[in-house]
Amino acid sequence: MRDDGLHSIVVPMYNEEPVAEEFLKRAGEALAALPAYELIIVDDGSSDSTFQILRRHAAADPRVKLIRFARNFGHQTAITAGIDIAAGETVTVIDADLQDPPELIPRMVEEWRGGADIVFAVRRSREGETLFKRSTASAFYRLLNKIGDIDAPLDAGDFRLMSRRAVEALAAMRETSRYVRGMVGWVGMRRACIEYARDARFAGVTKYPLRKMIRLAANGLVSFSKRPLQMAIWLGVATSGLGFAIAVYAVVKTLTGGEVVQGWPSTLTAILLVGGVQLIMLGVVGEYVGRIYDEVRRRPLYLVSEAIGFPADVEEHFAGSPLPRR
Repeated sequence: MRDDGLHSIVVPMYNEEPVAEEFLKRAGEALAALPAYELIIVDDGSSDSTFQILRRHAAADPRVKLIRFARNFGHQTAITAGIDIAAGETVTVIDADLQDPPELIPRMVEEWRGGADIVFAVRRSREGETLFKRSTASAFYRLLNKIGDIDAPLDAGDFRLMSRRAVEALAAMRETSRYVRGMVGWVGMRRACIEYARDARFAGVTKYPLRKMIRLAANGLVSFSKRPLQMAIWLGVATSGLGFAIAVYAVVKTLTGGEVVQGWPSTLTAILLVGGVQLIMLGVVGEYVGRIYDEVRRRPLYLVSEAIGFPADVEEHFAGSPLPRR
């Protein structure tokens, strides 16, 4: 049984004005069961009054700590910043939309006390989401687990608890194109799962429209699998085989006195088929090359505009520099 210390809860927020007050209320009630905690909220460049609401709560409660980005860097980067700065023996990541219940966190801490390094919250059901989103998410998780170099429970999102040991392993991974749930799965370590029914969003709109979901899925596939590149070999073999089969067919037809249809349709079909495959695979290679380009530039993952509620050395660092402390 592990001894309790400080427990850190990391919450990325972006334009969550309609839900911020309710989240803070429910989180405060749920986390009261823990001996000590810090609620680290990362404002991902909100343009509404989210940060003003958070600042007011931070002034009233020293356990609420704020990081404000210089601009919008994205959900996965906001999670990374919170994990970087968290000081707890455990670090739990949860979104602010109340689809994931903060009341589940004490149960996750119990699993950590029992020896788990990573506690995944696995969605048993997903209320308030369209059939399209549920089905595509389910298909993607299964595809990534099958072809990717990770081992994570199906239907587990970003809502999870990590031990200090797991956090240190994750913090060492500084790639630019981040898919945090895949990175946590790659870490391995001892794990546990808690199932729950995911609620509909309390208020506001999703910050993951289709375009961002596709981008996140691409990051997951490209970051944790070489299979898309290997597809080029098999597509090349398939198209070459098709071309060879057509050539053999034409020769046999000619030798047996048959007529071979000649003209532009067959030629155009062959050109479009081979050209289409080449362009598709060029795009796949381009995705990998683009990520290599992002990595070699070595730009910081995020820039901080303001830090509130942290120890003096942390606030002094961000007052003089926008760069991550790591």
